Amino acid sequence: MLIMGPPGAGKGTQAELVAKRFAVPAISTGDIFRSNIANETDLGRRVKPYLGPGLYVPDELTNEVVRDRLSQADVADGFLLDGYPRTLAQVDFLDKVLAEQGHELDHVIVLKVDVDEVVKRLHQRALKEGREDDTPETIRKRQEVYLEQTDPLIAVYRERGLVFEVDGLGSVEEVQRRVADAIEQPPQPPN
Repeated sequence: MLIMGPPGAGKGTQAELVAKRFAVPAISTGDIFRSNIANETDLGRRVKPYLGPGLYVPDELTNEVVRDRLSQADVADGFLLDGYPRTLAQVDFLDKVLAEQGHELDHVIVLKVDVDEVVKRLHQRALKEGREDDTPETIRKRQEVYLEQTDPLIAVYRERGLVFEVDGLGSVEEVQRRVADAIEQPPQPPN
């Protein structure tokens, strides 16, 4: 499964809840990047210049991380990707990796939220968690980049009959119920 939506839509929270419910790992590229930055790894040094100003990490670096993570044993029975793919090239790469491993996507959950609500959420999270990469300017830049680069992916997955749009506004529990209802629906026939 994939969970998609603009930064701050609640993907991470919902990904954790879905992962627990289905006993599969939730894989967040953003969390992997931030952990590597905090631990000052080689990968962390390579991605830090992109995350600070709110830019996406280049496909080559992101794909490297995803291929490695999807090769680990705990994904054999399923997984939920959060924050990947974000470009059409990443969709193609993910298709190839999944085909190599004998997997395919079942659902693409798309959380829909208002941009002003996202800015509010991320600003609150930044204050609470001390996340330097969540300034209002950076948040708005991420929203612009999301619209330019990520929205076209939804169209690809919609053509495959995998997209389930979920209202991302409301309490965590309300959104969780909507996501669970979407996952219970079978994929639709491709267009």
